Amino acid sequence: MTDKTPSPAEAPDVADDNTPLHRYRMVIEYDGTELYGWQFQPELPTVQGLLEDATQKLCGQLCRYQAAGRTDAGVHALGMVVHVDLPKHYGPFKVWEALNFFLMDGPVSILSVDKVDESFHARFSCTRRAYCYHMVSRRAPLSILRGKAWQVKARMNLDAMRDAAKVLIGTHDFTTFRNTECQSKSPVKTLDQLDISQDGDNIYFHVAARSFLHHQVRSMVGCLWLVGRGKWQTRDMVAALEARDRQALGYNAPPDGLYFLSADFDSETPTES
Repeated sequence: MTDKTPSPAEAPDVADDNTPLHRYRMVIEYDGTELYGWQFQPELPTVQGLLEDATQKLCGQLCRYQAAGRTDAGVHALGMVVHVDLPKHYGPFKVWEALNFFLMDGPVSILSVDKVDESFHARFSCTRRAYCYHMVSRRAPLSILRGKAWQVKARMNLDAMRDAAKVLIGTHDFTTFRNTECQSKSPVKTLDQLDISQDGDNIYFHVAARSFLHHQVRSMVGCLWLVGRGKWQTRDMVAALEARDRQALGYNAPPDGLYFLSADFDSETPTES
């Protein structure tokens, strides 16, 4: 016998204020081309805003989302981790089905939902964040990948780029690669990975760290692009890093090619599958 799953429109009424909250962990993907980033902005489409609108249709009240990363306008995600506290218990499948129904035909999709313990926090429990930047080196205009990759017409010297990338690995003061509006308390970050690979015209930058500064990945990619073109050498990357000055930045890559790939957590305890 199969259970009849109620339609999203039949979602239960909101619980009263004395009902304990129930935390759900979600993995989501989104196309950021027409979005103004993760964080809610009045009158503008954002990832957080779309999720909270959909969730309000499910449970009848505003429920705030927290995310493992706060992406900028135009940036995409393939595996962003978020959490939300709902006023009533729903089975994870019910939440997954209902939210995807309300998000239907939009740029955001829920890939998975788990009910988790309140100790889990999408932002503060995260121990590693991974991004990928997609660059396309060709002269023909982008069609399918328009808005999804950064097109550069000059051929890139990947060996030179890989050598320069090694300068950035490890713990450094990344002030030069930090947006002036960055709210991080310290410019010192530890970069665990910055690998560069190529598949035909496609060049991929795989980057991972516990946390990043605002625009750090785009700024690093922009400077590596200068190296790939022969405009910079490894010593210029060293000088930029050691300058600890945003004015020393060579170039800030556009958001089009940046993807939030995944978030890792030391431990998380689902209470319901």
